[in-house]
Amino acid sequence: MTEKTILWNSSRVPVPYPDAIAGMERQVAGIRDGSLPERVWLLEHPPTYTAGTSARDADLFNPSGFPTHAAGRGGQWTYHGPSQRVAYVMLDLTRQQGTVPPRDLRAYVHALEEWLIRTLRHFDITGERRADRIGVWVVDPLTGSESKIAALGVRVTRWTCWHGVALNVAPDLSHFEGIVPCGIREHGVTSLHAQGRNVDMATVDEALRAEWQGLFGSIPTPISAL
Repeated sequence: MTEKTILWNSSRVPVPYPDAIAGMERQVAGIRDGSLPERVWLLEHPPTYTAGTSARDADLFNPSGFPTHAAGRGGQWTYHGPSQRVAYVMLDLTRQQGTVPPRDLRAYVHALEEWLIRTLRHFDITGERRADRIGVWVVDPLTGSESKIAALGVRVTRWTCWHGVALNVAPDLSHFEGIVPCGIREHGVTSLHAQGRNVDMATVDEALRAEWQGLFGSIPTPISAL
């Protein structure tokens, strides 16, 4: 039996959020009708705040006047910007996807979290889940304080998933102060850079790619530049 592959692309320049939404919509429609393959799209956005379906106006401050967009995904306010690796994942969830059974959204979200946690291990960072809040968290061993290093946002259209994850590599963390990230006021935000890991985006991409097949079953193609 031929093993299933999945297309991996990386955009070389920041992609405006509306363009990314339009691109995902086209891909999802093609996955459903069989004309386009499943895909992982790696990109960065210009500084942008996006609102999930649970976002509250009171959690947006935006002193810099960054663009804001309704995302249509679950969750609350999220920041996207340069030096944050966004991975948009587009899969047919009516089929088994490695460790993810068909039509099991909870298992899919768990696998996304595990993908990030395993990726962080490449850089000697321990990422953790929290039962009461989405995302991947890092604990300061001296103070016990917790900071989010990666966010998740998922949308499913007729069992084809889109949106995905955002891993903070070296973004300007002050930009997160324009929102209450994911509606959580009592915890901070961190990044690989803030944790003392000065790695480039290509290295992060290869770590993400290395951990994909063990969780989702398909073999990533070489990352092609867009």
